[in-house]
Amino acid sequence: MSKRFYLTTAIDYVNGAPHLGHAYEKVLADVIARARRSMGQSVFFLTGLDEHGQKVQQAAQEQGKTPQAYCDELAIQWQGLTTALGLTNDDFVRTTQPRHREVVQNLLQRLHDTGHFYKAAYTGFYSVKEETFLTEKDRNPDGTWDPKWGQVVELVEENWYFKLGVHQQWLIDHIEANPGFIQPDYRRNEVLGFLRSQTLEDLCISRPVARLNWGIPLPFDPGFVTYVWFDALVNYYSIPASLGDPAAAAGNAHGTAGSGPELWPADIHVIGKDILKFHAVYWPIMLKAAGAALPHQLLAHGWWQKDGAKLSKSTGNVVDPIAVIQEWGLDAFRYYVVRELAVGPDGNWTDDGFRSRYNAELANGLGNLVNRALNMLTRYRGGVVPAVSQDLAADAAAAVEATRTHYLASELQEALVSIWSLVNRANLFVEQTQPFKMAKDPAQAERLDEVLYTLAESCRVLAVLIWPVIPGTAEKIFAQLQVAGSPGDWSQSTWGGLKPGHQIGAPAPLFPRKDLAPAK
Repeated sequence: MSKRFYLTTAIDYVNGAPHLGHAYEKVLADVIARARRSMGQSVFFLTGLDEHGQKVQQAAQEQGKTPQAYCDELAIQWQGLTTALGLTNDDFVRTTQPRHREVVQNLLQRLHDTGHFYKAAYTGFYSVKEETFLTEKDRNPDGTWDPKWGQVVELVEENWYFKLGVHQQWLIDHIEANPGFIQPDYRRNEVLGFLRSQTLEDLCISRPVARLNWGIPLPFDPGFVTYVWFDALVNYYSIPASLGDPAAAAGNAHGTAGSGPELWPADIHVIGKDILKFHAVYWPIMLKAAGAALPHQLLAHGWWQKDGAKLSKSTGNVVDPIAVIQEWGLDAFRYYVVRELAVGPDGNWTDDGFRSRYNAELANGLGNLVNRALNMLTRYRGGVVPAVSQDLAADAAAAVEATRTHYLASELQEALVSIWSLVNRANLFVEQTQPFKMAKDPAQAERLDEVLYTLAESCRVLAVLIWPVIPGTAEKIFAQLQVAGSPGDWSQSTWGGLKPGHQIGAPAPLFPRKDLAPAK
C-alpha cells in the first residue's frame, strides 16, 4: 500500500451558520482533491467541525441546551453544506467524537511524559471572544483593547504550559529550508518575520474545569481541559491515527503502528490567513515534540469582502452560498469563487461581477460553444462524428499541459484561465471558419467535416479540464456527446478521443441565460 495524497480544510467552529468564507475554502480543497484524483492519484480529503471551547459552552447555555445537543444540531447543517457544495470528502471529523478525543489525550500524555509541559500560575488578560491570553503588546497605544478581542477580563489562575520557545530556531530553520512549506511566499515571509523579531512565548494548553468544562480533559490532571486550539489542530492527525495509519503511531495509546491507510503526513492543509500562526507555529512544534512528521504544505487563502466591505451578519452584508446555488446552480457558484480569486489575496464578491462572469464566461463562452458545436453536428451530419481532424489539436494539447501544471501547483484561478484560452480559441474558430456558411456549399463538405470534428472534440477535451471545478457541467457534456468513461479521468484529455461514426446525443443548454434574474 502506498501513501495517499492527504488534503484537509480547517475545521469550522460551530458557533454559527456557514458563510461564504467557509464555502470558498471547502471548494478550493475539493478542486485540488478532484484534480489529483483525475490524474490518477489516490486522495484522502478531510473536513469537519471544531466543537469544543468557551464560545460553544456559552452559546449552548444561552439556548438552554447541553453543549453536545447544541453541537449535534449545528453539525447537521454543516454536514449538509458539504453535500450542497458537491464535496468529495472521504471523512468528516467532529472533535467531540471518541476517536478524536482518544488521540488528543494520547498526545497530551506523551508530551507530558517527555517533559514538554509544566504547570505555573498566570496573572493576565484574556479575550473571551477569541479564547486566547493577551499581553501588553496586544493593547492599543492608548491602553484600550481592540474591539476584535471582544470582552477582555483579568485572570489569575494556574494552568499547564507547552514549552514552545526551545523550538523557535528549529522552526525558523525548517521554514527557511522548505520554501514550499508555507504558501503563498508572502505568507511564509510574514511567519518568518514574526519568528525572527519576537521571542516565542510558551503556550497555555489548558483551561480550569471550574471556568470551562466543555473540552477534552487532560489525562494527567483532570482538573483541566485542553485548550481548544490544541484539540482542534490535532484533528488532522487524529483521523489517520484512528484509522490505523502506521505513520501516525504517536497518536495511539502505546505508540504502536497500525495497518490502516497511509495518510500522514498531510500533503496540504488548506486554511484561512487568519489562522496561519496556529498552523505555522504551534502545529509544527506540537508534531515535532510528539515525534511525528510535519505536513508538507500550509496553503493560506485570503478573505472575501462583499461590495468592498467586510462580510458582516450584523449589517446584512453577507453572501449566502446556499441561496446563490439555488438561484444559479452549484457549478456557477464553484466557478465564480475559483475564477474570481487567486489562492492567497483577499477578494471582493459583487452580484454584478457574479452575473457578468456567469453570462460572459459560462453561458456565452463555454455553454454557447458546446451548444453550437453539437447543434451543428446534429443538423449537418445527423449527430454522427466525422473523420478525425487535427485543426486545434496543438491548441488543446497546450491548454491541457498548462492546466495540469496549474492544478498540481494548486494555482486554481490560473488553471481556469488556461482552460478558457481553449474555450475562446474554439469560439474564435467558429467565427473564422463559419461552418453555417460552409454547409450551404457541397464543395466544402470535407472541410465542414474537419470543422465539426474539431469543435465537438474541443468540447470533449474541455469537459475533462473543467471537471475538478464544475463537475456537473463536465458530466453533462459527456452525456450529450454520449461518450464512454468519465470526464474525471485525465487520460481522456488526449486529442482524438471522439471516434468517426460515433453518434452523439441531443444537445441541451448548459447555462440558461439569466440576464434579468436578480443576483442573490
